[in-house]
Amino acid sequence: MSSSQIEYRFSFGPWNIHEGADPFGPPVRESYSFDEKVEQYRNLGFEGIQFHDDDVVPDIDDKNHSQLISRAKAVKEQIDNHGLIAEVVAPRLWESPLTVDGAFTSNSEKERQYAIDRSKRCIDVANELECRNFVLWLAREGTYIRETKNASDAVGQILDAINTLLEYDPNIRILIEPKPNEPMDIAYIPTIGHAIGLAYASIDPDRVGGLIESAHAILAGLEPSDEMGYALQHNKLWSVHLNDQNGLKFDQDKAFGSANLRRAFNQVRVLEENGYGGNGEFVGLDVKVMRTQPREISTRHLLNSRKTFLNLLDKVRSLDKNVEQEYIVARDYEGLDYYILEHLLGK
Repeated sequence: MSSSQIEYRFSFGPWNIHEGADPFGPPVRESYSFDEKVEQYRNLGFEGIQFHDDDVVPDIDDKNHSQLISRAKAVKEQIDNHGLIAEVVAPRLWESPLTVDGAFTSNSEKERQYAIDRSKRCIDVANELECRNFVLWLAREGTYIRETKNASDAVGQILDAINTLLEYDPNIRILIEPKPNEPMDIAYIPTIGHAIGLAYASIDPDRVGGLIESAHAILAGLEPSDEMGYALQHNKLWSVHLNDQNGLKFDQDKAFGSANLRRAFNQVRVLEENGYGGNGEFVGLDVKVMRTQPREISTRHLLNSRKTFLNLLDKVRSLDKNVEQEYIVARDYEGLDYYILEHLLGK
């Protein structure tokens, strides 16, 4: 490895070691405790943890500020002892009974205020974990039928919420994670382009960027590597959640590269060729283990996804760029297509 090559760091969230529930069936495995999950990170080759606020502080809505801070401090000490870093923290705004009509875009002023207050408490948690990256997955910011909300006003409500959070903490960075649908029928911020538009409209564009999940881009009918390239050109790709997806179905979160290896190759390539990771960004994985896996081997999807990334990284770095350029200059894209396929096949 040359001195200019990045050594990537990897992260995942505790929910990725899960019980096998899916949209159509209940859990099929016994749970691992939070402590048991934390103990597995380093053995799997991971350094970063992706957190929801209530991963850190269970039953967060029932805790007062002192209890919240005390629990967050305890988790910080725990992850420090395991040599781990909190990569991102996100408020889980989509599961509360107060967010059935949306969080920042609810038709209820009281419920919109709850979403703001919950987000501020999440920032307090992030600060105790020494984490600047605050993720907004705008899960229920959308509509089931057009007539319930004014789309322009809804986008304005999201922007107002972002500005309020930027004012609440002068150091936090907001990473918007777009998704086109699910759990809402149609989302107001479905793609990274929408997210970056919000960033530039905010009161501090330098502190608003994006997090791209592979499956979310695919669900929008888009190519994840192109979405990443768009964000990278704007210097606003601050995290990724790599996984895979079989078409326009429910969010599958399959192991990275398991459905479309070439699509995975191009995601690794766009990150590598544009210096992703050079400023400390993590390669995040958001992958679900198959329901068939017994509990004792229910972390292999994480190990395998990380290995796939590193194997594809070798393919990116060993590609003969001179040969590639010869095909491009000749406009022999059929030749280039087959050259890439042979390279991936190890020919």
